[in-house]
Amino acid sequence: MFSLILAVHATINYRLSGVYFIAYNGTFGQPGGNSVMDDKTTLDALRREIDAIDDEIHDLLMRRTEVVKKVRESKRDEKVKIRPAREARIVARLLERHRGPFPKRELIRIWREIIVATLSFEGPFSAAVYMPDTESSSGNSGGRRTNRWNLARDQYGSFTPMTSHVSVNRVIEAVRTQETTVGILPVPERSDEDPWWTYLIPRGKDMPRIIARLPITGAGDNRSGKMETLVICPVAPEASGRDRTYLAIEATEELGLNLLSKALMTVGLEPIFMAVHRDQTPPNWLHLAEVDGFVSDDDPRTERLIENLGKRVARVVSLGGYAIPFSDAELQSSED
Repeated sequence: MFSLILAVHATINYRLSGVYFIAYNGTFGQPGGNSVMDDKTTLDALRREIDAIDDEIHDLLMRRTEVVKKVRESKRDEKVKIRPAREARIVARLLERHRGPFPKRELIRIWREIIVATLSFEGPFSAAVYMPDTESSSGNSGGRRTNRWNLARDQYGSFTPMTSHVSVNRVIEAVRTQETTVGILPVPERSDEDPWWTYLIPRGKDMPRIIARLPITGAGDNRSGKMETLVICPVAPEASGRDRTYLAIEATEELGLNLLSKALMTVGLEPIFMAVHRDQTPPNWLHLAEVDGFVSDDDPRTERLIENLGKRVARVVSLGGYAIPFSDAELQSSED
């Protein structure tokens, strides 16, 4: 009887206080293996270690929050608290130092939630999303969950108040008046009949600028498909170290995209995308150029661009820019 039990089920591992303990090794007829008690003891120890690490993470999160409160005091006179270039530098730095198998997309998502959570107690924070396929933000919640809405939610947090609008002008105005903090708009295309970027050209301290391009981490679970979108907010542009800039060129005549491309490259600005729109009010021709790199409001290259293009150009205006989203290669995790 005893030998049958041993052959089929287990191996006698040890004897404690005169009692034999039989430990199932997981393979019928095979001797050896760790005991259930040893496995449970090891698992309990690992869980205690995880709990201790969680406590440390929580302690650091509370400590980080106390530091952010001090930052809030230093920015108390600023109307808009968001700093997109600073946020981009934080994430880029973390990706650079990251090691091990923990997914980088999830790492960024965690930090985006942390950043937005602290923004919310620095002051009111909300987002307005251009969604022409819905009637209002009070409509059916299922109808609101479109690609652009998902991109905004992924970037600006699980609990940030968001509203949808069927008009791009309504989004721009809501951001300009700070009824909402940021606006989510489509990426410009050459086929746009009434391009929204033309409404950002009049300069003023409250006029929104382009501050981000979404998604910053690729499609992820593909719920947003291949859609990309831009974010606007009335904050002065700052360099993130991985930038692209949108420039608006006002002219009295159409410049031609080939001519404009050559003029940009002559002054050291590499064009990524260009479009042109004929307006009803002078100067009638409005050109858009997305260029590689950061271009400040007083960048000397814009003055040289005006000189190269001649009197037909009235002015060159920076509409803002964005930190280049991370590539698949940058988001690849490593076991190292």
